[in-house]
Amino acid sequence: MMSPAPGQESPTPGSAAASSVSPGTQPLLQLRGVDKHFGAVQALYHVNLDLPAAQVTALCGDNGAGKSVLTRCIAGIHQPDRGEILWNGKPVHIRGPRDAADLGIEVVYQDLALADNLDIVQNMFLGRERVHRGLLNEDSMERAAAETLRNLKVTTVRSIRQPVASLSGGQRQAVAVAKAVMWNSKLVLLDEPTAALGVVQTRMVLDLVRTLRDHGLGVMVISHNLNDVFQVADRIAVLHLGRKVAEGPATDFDLQSVVEYMTTGSSRR
Repeated sequence: MMSPAPGQESPTPGSAAASSVSPGTQPLLQLRGVDKHFGAVQALYHVNLDLPAAQVTALCGDNGAGKSVLTRCIAGIHQPDRGEILWNGKPVHIRGPRDAADLGIEVVYQDLALADNLDIVQNMFLGRERVHRGLLNEDSMERAAAETLRNLKVTTVRSIRQPVASLSGGQRQAVAVAKAVMWNSKLVLLDEPTAALGVVQTRMVLDLVRTLRDHGLGVMVISHNLNDVFQVADRIAVLHLGRKVAEGPATDFDLQSVVEYMTTGSSRR
């Protein structure tokens, strides 16, 4: 495969078109021609990406490929210098995390942003506490937290009132995801969700990702662990030095081709 000319993307496996979503299916979120500069450094070059509902899209790339910058553009933390973001086919301007949340976009970052000194319910409602007649509505929050965890099939937590500091890595990830999805979320971005987890905890988190998909949410998983990617992803997109160099159904890739795209920007496959 020929390397792309400056400012262009490589053809994707199976198709040279920007979209690799099934014909007739409207992606939940689309990026078209997104550029991002930081001073003299260009972090993203004309990136096109589709994130459909009810599918898991894995975003792969080496360190410095642009994964975090792209995620922050979707989340409203960074503003693209050029290009377009479409939500359900309509152009939108995501000027900050609040705009993203209003659309139904939530991000679970690698640090999880949980307060260890608070319990599960307090973490899930942190900053969004329910109040009734000037007092915290503890019963309502407990019911909502328990229902969300139950719907996500999170069954290993002993009590929703136990401190987050007492949870395992996999349980903490589950609480962070539950916190993200209980606010009418439609698209969840997960940054390295299985990093530093053991085998059992990793399996639990991957099951959680599948549950999100089965509930109809769009999921984007950013991961260096390609074994996890191939276990859970319906689609794969690869960034190399700020350019999207591949995108398509996971069945169009194998481990070697993804590694080649990540490290060289092209594949011999």
